Amino acid sequence: SRRLGRDGRGSWTSRGAALGRSHLPPAQKADLSGDASAATINHSLTLLQRLQELLQNGNGSDSVLRVRTAASDEAKVFHTHQLLLSLQSEVFESLLRNQSVVTLHEPPETAALFEKFIRYLYCGGVSILLHQAIPMHQLASKYRVWGLQRGVADYMKTHLASESSQGHVVGWYHYAVRVGDAALQETCLQFLAWNLSAVLGSAEWGSVSVELLLLLLERSDLVLHSELELYTAVEGWLSRRQPEAPVAERVLRAIRYPMIAPSQLFRLQAQSAVLARHYGAVQDLLFQAFQFHAASPLHFAKYFDVNCSMFLPRNYLAPSWGSQWVINNPARDDRSTSFQTQLGPSSHDAGKRVTWNVLFSPRWLPVSLRPVYSDSASGAVQPVRIEDGRPRLVITPAMSSPDFAGVSFQKTVLVGVRQQGRVLVKHAYSFHQSSEEVADFLAHADLQKRTSEYLIDNSLHLHIIIKPIYHSLIKVKK
Repeated sequence: SRRLGRDGRGSWTSRGAALGRSHLPPAQKADLSGDASAATINHSLTLLQRLQELLQNGNGSDSVLRVRTAASDEAKVFHTHQLLLSLQSEVFESLLRNQSVVTLHEPPETAALFEKFIRYLYCGGVSILLHQAIPMHQLASKYRVWGLQRGVADYMKTHLASESSQGHVVGWYHYAVRVGDAALQETCLQFLAWNLSAVLGSAEWGSVSVELLLLLLERSDLVLHSELELYTAVEGWLSRRQPEAPVAERVLRAIRYPMIAPSQLFRLQAQSAVLARHYGAVQDLLFQAFQFHAASPLHFAKYFDVNCSMFLPRNYLAPSWGSQWVINNPARDDRSTSFQTQLGPSSHDAGKRVTWNVLFSPRWLPVSLRPVYSDSASGAVQPVRIEDGRPRLVITPAMSSPDFAGVSFQKTVLVGVRQQGRVLVKHAYSFHQSSEEVADFLAHADLQKRTSEYLIDNSLHLHIIIKPIYHSLIKVKK
């Protein structure tokens, strides 16, 4: 759990009364200026303790909140103080303006957290768990406690990687859609896309809505082992959810069948009950996939439009698409490695390989920051600090070939980090053949610190993926 402070972004860290000038209002700081003997007596934590006691004991209460749920005949009663509630919530200010006893109707989930919610209004802090995030956000939104609402939303964005028995990211995404929180939607969607393999094997995959599934399937930045893994998960989703035929067919048509090997496509045709049920809706895509595998990409591109998502690989983790690279103590010095990938997903090129050379430099200096030697008498050179450099990653093919005609290579670099005990993708950098390096690679990472969030046991975990992108050589005939 995390404790949210009054502004919803931090926690109360002081442990007792203190003397000092920190965190003072400007007016008080001005009063102290120029007098070395001046000090401020700060008993704010004592005040918070007294406010908690005020709520707990109901001393001097001038208003009563009765919280009822449809599932119970009993009401939870809170003896409160109108001034404190009105300071935090304009809704309570309005409700208590002409009455001292108010009955509130809440569903069981929010009623269970109402005491925590009221305590926040008194003390500006609350501890929450994963399963409490949505009901606490609902209370903050309903009663217009904007600091708490922002704090819970920030908590959700930073706890997507936390372990939970049933999963929570999919549920948080659906909630963000309902309340119109676009930032939370995008954060959840990006997390799901970059860590899809983990989601496919979890309990929350079955709770994915049709809308979310279609949004994921149209993305090319999904990180997973292979397109076959995605088809298998989609097949399971369709079998459990049993959507209407038009929905099922739309989902199946979003699978990129050319990225699946012919032998696997034959097996799906023979064994997949879902594919057999909707075969007519995807028959043209399967036939086109077999044609793609039978002909050379150069020849295929003369007759078919390959500039579409069907022929664009996703971020596949299978060995034929790239390589993992773990760099121990990355701040020490430059490193290099090499690996091979397939020329492309077409079976026509099954035996062709491309060798790639990779250079990593932890402290590369742009030309603008490199020292310039002067002809002057002093010959002084401006010192360059280690921290002036930035990490650099360069990926180049070790060969050229006529087979490269009609294809370029998109390079994707995944950076894995450990969050809440799990190794997950934190960043994905992509660049094309025209550029050999990532422009902003790890621009904000401090690799000099062993405690850097980008390091796992003082190692940088990268996974480099090479994605062949096909291009039409002539205009496709209509």
